Amino acid sequence: MVKVIQTAKGSGQMWKELDPISLKEEFDTRVDHVRVDSSKTFQTHLGFGGAFTEAAAYTLANTTEENQKDVVKAYFSKSEGIGYNLGRTTIGGCDFALEPYMYIEEGDDNLDTFNMERDSRWVIPLVREAEKVSGGLTLMCSPWSPPAFMKDNHDVNHGGHLQKKYYGAWAKYMTKYILGMKEQGIDISMVSIQNEPEAVQTWASCIVDADEEAVFAVDYLSKELENAGLSDVKIIIWDHNKDNIYKRVRETLSYKNAKEIVWGVAYHWYVTDKSENLAMVHEAFPDKHLIFTEGCVEIVNNSGVTSSNEGIGAWSHGETYGRNIINDFNHYCEGWIDWNLVLDEMGGPNYVGNYCEAPIIIDRNSNRVVYNLSYYYIGHFSKYIQPGAKRLLCRNEALQDIYTVAYKNPDESIVLVIQSESDDKHPMAIEIDGAGTNVELPPHSITTYIIH
Repeated sequence: MVKVIQTAKGSGQMWKELDPISLKEEFDTRVDHVRVDSSKTFQTHLGFGGAFTEAAAYTLANTTEENQKDVVKAYFSKSEGIGYNLGRTTIGGCDFALEPYMYIEEGDDNLDTFNMERDSRWVIPLVREAEKVSGGLTLMCSPWSPPAFMKDNHDVNHGGHLQKKYYGAWAKYMTKYILGMKEQGIDISMVSIQNEPEAVQTWASCIVDADEEAVFAVDYLSKELENAGLSDVKIIIWDHNKDNIYKRVRETLSYKNAKEIVWGVAYHWYVTDKSENLAMVHEAFPDKHLIFTEGCVEIVNNSGVTSSNEGIGAWSHGETYGRNIINDFNHYCEGWIDWNLVLDEMGGPNYVGNYCEAPIIIDRNSNRVVYNLSYYYIGHFSKYIQPGAKRLLCRNEALQDIYTVAYKNPDESIVLVIQSESDDKHPMAIEIDGAGTNVELPPHSITTYIIH
């Protein structure tokens, strides 16, 4: 029997369990057809997660204790939530913080004043609680900017480059962060060189070109990690958009020993949705792991209107998540880490007004937890595709508006997710290893099929 979980626009119910269906040898194939072949497998799935920004931690800390418990459970519980097992932390402040912040006093190139007390206030307690509820997380960390004195523009914000004379100090700084988290009982498994290294932002940012990234990773950070007994921490490059990912990775990995040092490639979804660029990276460097590390729906001018020209929580925002997850997974993405876990009703706090939507919003006016469509769409994957699952060959004959992906879990169950963005009902034939059935997809729906 096939278990069926569905979320459809206008149905009034998310993750609705429909009557089970069965697969049989004879079924109607004169409609759009999706074929799954479990004998052909691809990348191994690492899991799903979100970012423990200061904005998220602060927002959650300032609501009721009941809301705090509900949100952590909603994300990280395997039985009562959507089963997050991944997470991202920021090395110092990012735009989703109350202000830019560093762990040292300005000008301290010896790092004598290094102190992570700021993170102990909101971020670290949230990470600990999430780890307790989840049973353990795989965490990555990313820096937004070195201290101002280390940069050629002498500004945490507005881009600039890390000065070569501070490469060693900055590598030590990043390593001290990972050690500091370890002292708090939190293990960091992965570290990226720089968040969005080609972006000059009005918030914390730093330009790092391909050569700079390679030199810093190979000649400084990897050695500092090894000296600190952290050689098991995986180094990740890029951590930026899909548009330029192939060219950038090829350039960075051309540096001596870079292929041996670099474990994987992180990317974001802004600017373009060309998932085929991920496949180009995989085909050129099949031993490098592709991880999605940031994406969100941006809010325009704090007007409550989002980048899709619809309000917060619009149905299309959930579809944006589902479509990107499916397309990226079909092009070798191994893990999916969303941006802020939770934000307030303004889409913040954010010290430069760069407001965004999160899957879960805390409405401070009513002290109410709001679950946006993106939360439910993510759950259609994360609740059912287990870490360690293998992606399967999944042929989708629909010409448009239908997106499909399939995985085989470690427990041998097969998970097929079908998203319809059609305005009309859509008949489909589903075939798993030669046996099939016919279904009708409601307009603007996402359906998860679990085959045991």
